[in-house]
Amino acid sequence: MDQNTDAAPPVVAPETDQTPVVEGHGDDQALTELHPNYKSALRVQATLTSIPFIVAAFVLEGQAILPTASIMIPVVLIALAFIIRLPSRRFYARGYAMSTDRLRVVRGILFRHDTVVPFGRVQHIDVNQGPIDRFFGIATLTLHTAGSHNASVLLPGLGEPLARDMREEIRSHIKREAL
Repeated sequence: MDQNTDAAPPVVAPETDQTPVVEGHGDDQALTELHPNYKSALRVQATLTSIPFIVAAFVLEGQAILPTASIMIPVVLIALAFIIRLPSRRFYARGYAMSTDRLRVVRGILFRHDTVVPFGRVQHIDVNQGPIDRFFGIATLTLHTAGSHNASVLLPGLGEPLARDMREEIRSHIKREAL
């Protein structure tokens, strides 16, 4: 076996403990938690979603096809997990960071989505509230962007005054860029 001794050793970059940070992008900012009432609103939505399944299980139990409680107990246990655990996990899996020129929205339990929206790409902004949101004093900020892929970015669970303030701040930034 003939080895080439004239080859230069490979260049290896020095190892560092820090990951590089790109300034001005807002990706290095800590995420802001959503309004605490958002977790309660998610629980109400989960409860309303679970009701038809519990009613169906109750009706099937009344048919006496299977032994008593063989349908109702599993359905109620799954519904309880759906109502108690899932909203809490969804709440802590979401966050946002707003910098001077962009909004970063992070969401997802199993599949994480990290979306950065430059204010220059925003076409228009909505603040939406459903009846449950109004009851809990929260709102959803929706940014509609130029382009077709993920053209709308939703940020639910903001306090209603904060959502309106963020809308105005983004709108003023867009006006400054247009001048």
